[in-house]
Amino acid sequence: MSQARPLPDSRVPVWLPHLTANGGPRFLQIADALQAAIVAGSLAPGDRLPPQRQLAVQLDIDLTTVTRAYDEARRRNLLEGRGAHGTYVAPPKVGFAPVIDLSMNTPPPPAGVDVDDMLKQGLSQVLLSADNQLLMAYHLGGGSDADRQAGATWLEPICGRLDPTHIVVCPGAQAAIAAAILAHTAPGDTILVEPMSYPGLRDAATHLGRCLATVEADEHGMVPERLEEACRRDKPGLIYLNPTLQNPTAVTMPESRRQALAGIAQRYDVRILEDDPYWLLADAPPPPMMTLAPNHVLYVSTLSKCLAPGLRVAFVVLPDPDQRARFLGALRSLALMATPLSVALATQWIVDGSAARLMQGIRDEARMRQQMARSALAGQYSGPGDGLHGWLTLPACWNAAQLAAAAATEGIVVTPADAFAAGSESVNAIRLSLGNIKDRQQLQAGLQRLSDLIARRPASFSAGLTR
Repeated sequence: MSQARPLPDSRVPVWLPHLTANGGPRFLQIADALQAAIVAGSLAPGDRLPPQRQLAVQLDIDLTTVTRAYDEARRRNLLEGRGAHGTYVAPPKVGFAPVIDLSMNTPPPPAGVDVDDMLKQGLSQVLLSADNQLLMAYHLGGGSDADRQAGATWLEPICGRLDPTHIVVCPGAQAAIAAAILAHTAPGDTILVEPMSYPGLRDAATHLGRCLATVEADEHGMVPERLEEACRRDKPGLIYLNPTLQNPTAVTMPESRRQALAGIAQRYDVRILEDDPYWLLADAPPPPMMTLAPNHVLYVSTLSKCLAPGLRVAFVVLPDPDQRARFLGALRSLALMATPLSVALATQWIVDGSAARLMQGIRDEARMRQQMARSALAGQYSGPGDGLHGWLTLPACWNAAQLAAAAATEGIVVTPADAFAAGSESVNAIRLSLGNIKDRQQLQAGLQRLSDLIARRPASFSAGLTR
């Protein structure tokens, strides 16, 4: 073990940059500086760090911030405590390189937003202002008046002013999708989808005994002429669309295409299930289809993609009271209610502005990560510049399953196109999700490794395995 090199007590450590007001939470600035110094070699395994209280005085910050910074550095395996002897730079962990998981669409951790503090403050306000007995009770009406009003406030930038009574609060988008299928189709009915579509829709339809039929899509989304043919032929119960930053292709459907598809749904009296989790993350997206044909669209907007998956809160807009009653009946058969404490926290965040601040931080971080992906995968990546994911069409020398397997051997997890196939169509592409990696440097390294892998021919990859 190398001999400890205690840092002088009289000055701020050389590895610590000046803390800035716009540099994000201060505890993360300290932890990031520690990590950068260890990577650069200016801090070495066995070096002793200043005591937490001393560092707090040197930086003129509170002790809690330094404690959180050291805890975060320990979580990253950067530091180790030696009791009364102090805190030291930990030796490197051999053989435990982090997996770069680019398969799960989750919001990235936003720079400049202290989510831990926001969570504590929000829950404190909920517990101070709410009836705790109600938080632990059954709620059967699709949300309280306050929750539906919060939903209307959240959706106003998307849909315009809404009547809160038209909103149903659901335990996530997946439950809302399954309830819509139950409410508006019967076993054996057909649901029309694009060839590449959200796997959760396919899973719900399969388990509920419904049939999926694919409708051709082009660079703007589902093709109207093909939809009209399918409506005449299949007499569908629902049309499923994800028109903004579509999952997985990241296509945003232009307004003219939305108008054409909405008109077809009206003519054939078939409802569109508009799954719209990414609208608030997109740059200047067109109005939702719900605004074009409100009586023929079930609009679903979840907080999971723009705030946090753990909230498990989604809002469904249903202006027609009969449709709303059918939907609520179906929802109760699947999930009796959304968790009151999660919904209360979401409502509190929307009312006090925390949700808007968190969403803006996530938007900014997502754009930065999109730029990283376009730079690392220049000429290959077709991400739109906003949102949480992009679609990567592969060169002919690779197929998607082969590349996913090759990437896995290098500690990178990607999702091949087959995971999104709603029919028998085969597309040689992968989806890359950019929000699941907390550390930008790890994400950058993973994207570069993926780019290098794609640039090699599969034969080179296979030869490397046999050496």
